[in-house]
Amino acid sequence: MNNRKKKIDVKSIALMGLLIALEIILSRFLSIAAWNLKIGFSFIPIVIAAILLGPIEAALVGAIADLLGAVLFPIGAYFPGFTLTQFIVGLVFGLLLYKKVSMVRIVIAAAINNFICSMLLSTLWISVLYGSPFLGLLPTRAAQAGVMFVVQIITIAILQEALLKRVKFIFNPAVAE
Repeated sequence: MNNRKKKIDVKSIALMGLLIALEIILSRFLSIAAWNLKIGFSFIPIVIAAILLGPIEAALVGAIADLLGAVLFPIGAYFPGFTLTQFIVGLVFGLLLYKKVSMVRIVIAAAINNFICSMLLSTLWISVLYGSPFLGLLPTRAAQAGVMFVVQIITIAILQEALLKRVKFIFNPAVAE
């Protein structure tokens, strides 16, 4: 019987801390952002956590980074809906990319992330937070989702090929074959 629950070890916690810091930097300082639009590469640390550590760890990286980023470097009012969305983004990436990265899974993860989480959920939160009409925000958010969908597919494919196959064995010794 191999019913052991996966435990988060020191190596994983250290990596999660680094990825949280990187996500905050990419999101708060190195993204193109307006009040209802954000284009950047802040998804990369969450994807790295998803591929190397799994869905729960990736979800925690996304949520903690959003919460700490909002507290330490606020862009606007804090709203827990965005933290929930980041948790879901990490969970989706983790469920689809952990131990089984393929181009089909990358496309599905990017589609769910951009067209459900970003375009629909985040637009809903912006609408609630700022009192703007949801349908009025949707065209701009749809354009952002379309651009980021392509960017995420290309970036994740390159990232998993170039970087993660070289370091995956540190967190997953069975992959080192």
